[in-house]
Amino acid sequence: MKEYIYTLFEESGSLTVEEILLHILVAVILSGVIYLSYYFTHAGGVYSKKFNVSLVALTILTATVMTVIGNNIALSLGMVGALSIVRFRTAIKDSRDTAYIFWTIIVGICCGVGDYVVAVTGSAAVFVVLLILGRVRNDNRMLLIIRGAKNMERRIEAVVFDYFEAKAMLRVKNTSRESIELIFEMPRKVYLLSNKKEKSIVEMLYELESIEYVNIVTQNDEISG
Repeated sequence: MKEYIYTLFEESGSLTVEEILLHILVAVILSGVIYLSYYFTHAGGVYSKKFNVSLVALTILTATVMTVIGNNIALSLGMVGALSIVRFRTAIKDSRDTAYIFWTIIVGICCGVGDYVVAVTGSAAVFVVLLILGRVRNDNRMLLIIRGAKNMERRIEAVVFDYFEAKAMLRVKNTSRESIELIFEMPRKVYLLSNKKEKSIVEMLYELESIEYVNIVTQNDEISG
């Protein structure tokens, strides 16, 4: 039994140069598929080119690590110990990004051990599913920020809700002893349709008393990249 365990720890994968290059080449090709999938399913402001490039690199790196480990248990235990001290603190802003990270790791593992059929079949299935169900186009939202006298709260809300036909939602209310700041959120389409009216929302609000300022801001889920 001891000799068998010792053999396991001594055993290492003797891959040829051609096999190693094939592992990495398939990982590169499949990482390109992941790149295209992320590009097509993340339209608008939610797309991050930096994150997409990182997915490609992660796939290749995982395949490289698995190629090095092979069937050597000693190397695998050492790799687990080395990776256990790594802490990833990058915030994930889209829940789908987690799925893409797992996808890259799984593809890298499959390519690293030479199981190309599983890697290709699984990637094809995930690519089709995400292409059909995962495409989300970022619809920019508009924020209407109004600051005025505190006693004007009810009148401001009435004007905004009536002007946008109750499609503007009150998201934030900041108050002090003498003033109040209200932040309303609405879809961009609702705001654009309101521009067809004779008076703008800004004009309507400034007709009220004690309005300090009115700001209109476009809000989206953009990830810098």
